[in-house]
Amino acid sequence: MLSRDGWAGLAVLAASLFLFALTLGLKDNPLVPIGPGFYPRIVLGISVLLAVAVVLADWRRRGRARDEGRFAYGLVAAMFAAFALYVGALPYAGFRLATFAYVAGANALLDPPRGARGWLRCAIVGLVTMGVVYFAFERYLTVLLPRGRWTGF
Repeated sequence: MLSRDGWAGLAVLAASLFLFALTLGLKDNPLVPIGPGFYPRIVLGISVLLAVAVVLADWRRRGRARDEGRFAYGLVAAMFAAFALYVGALPYAGFRLATFAYVAGANALLDPPRGARGWLRCAIVGLVTMGVVYFAFERYLTVLLPRGRWTGF
């Protein structure tokens, strides 16, 4: 018997496989080396792999006691509020500063830092995440990311 995690993994697996199958019908343009289904297939393929991992992990712990625990509604609301602040800050602070603040703040919300070392970890995770996403999109894929009205970058 699967837990809620296992059923959620099965639902994501089914949806990802369905959407992946839909990308196979996209027509390629002979003038463009990468077709319109290339990036969606990568994302959906990763989703399939992660969903399978969730189902297998849930199935493996089948015999062990499960800690279903109480759902942290306050944390969910705090994460939605943090994301809303991030989206609101994008046009003013720009992608780099807003993303750094969001990732570091979300990291601190999910695992509250204990001492200076914990805050340093949050800052490093925010900085690395912002840097990798910025260079992947802005430099490699040449996707223009929001510039801040206050900062100019």
